Amino acid sequence: MLKVAILDDYQEAALRSAPWSKLAETEVITFTQYIADQHSLVETLLPFDVIVAMRERTPFPASLLAKLPNLKLLVTTGMRNLAIDMEYARKNNIDVCGTDMISHSTYEHAWALILALSKNITQDNALLHNGGWQASTSIGLKGKTLAILGLGRLGKEVARIGQAFGMNVIAWSQNLTAEKAAEHQVTWVDKHQLFRQADILSIHLLLSDRTRGIVGEQELALMKPEAYLVNTARGPIVDEEALLNVLKNKQIAGAAIDVYEVEPLPIDHPIRKLDNAILTGHTGYVVKELYEKAYAQAIENIQAWQNGQPQRVLNP
Repeated sequence: MLKVAILDDYQEAALRSAPWSKLAETEVITFTQYIADQHSLVETLLPFDVIVAMRERTPFPASLLAKLPNLKLLVTTGMRNLAIDMEYARKNNIDVCGTDMISHSTYEHAWALILALSKNITQDNALLHNGGWQASTSIGLKGKTLAILGLGRLGKEVARIGQAFGMNVIAWSQNLTAEKAAEHQVTWVDKHQLFRQADILSIHLLLSDRTRGIVGEQELALMKPEAYLVNTARGPIVDEEALLNVLKNKQIAGAAIDVYEVEPLPIDHPIRKLDNAILTGHTGYVVKELYEKAYAQAIENIQAWQNGQPQRVLNP
């Protein structure tokens, strides 16, 4: 009997999202809570031949993989997972396979956060539920400057929607050129101009050594007091302590954050107490359509591996 573990099924959605019964002579067990302690994680995962991981929720460094001698196949949703030691897995005959993803949910989420910030949605909702009516003014988006940090696959879609609102869209990243930005009717600016001019700054970079902490104390100090910051990319791109300071001191108007340095976000994290921060729990990609696609392809990956022909292999 093949034993398959599905990790970090926070919404208990995995089993109803795909036909796991297609896997013959297989026991599938889901885990709905994040297991932070590596010793507990090893004890939990030791019996399993196959593990299905949701993106980068649970890291798989060499120190963990070395303690899972029964593991032969690790399936991750997505075709990139920086939290898996691919080299160690290959050296130890662990196939790592990925799945396709969908991208529109992430830029939709970014815009949900932008609108919630600019239109005071969360405050007004709470106000009316508590018997109130009107207490604050929101801002219009037309004519405002939308600053995109990272005009890639997601950033260009966020830019396109900003243009539909009549916003002035500017962008910068380490590799972006004026010519490339112009292809999307976006104005290239340098890094300092990006932060100085932003009414809304939306982050769409990949996390790497070059981008870790790229939004720090100096960059945040350049922003207008009435500006907003939105991060749906990766938490470590922003210096979390620096962001906390500018929010506490009202140096910017607010922030909407979907990603964090440590995930799940600790219960006692100080950002939870700030009234000028809108928070979601890394749900930018979490939509029904994604789960259906990714888990269905996870099943395909397991079947292909059982047949001796692993597919979508990330560590060939």
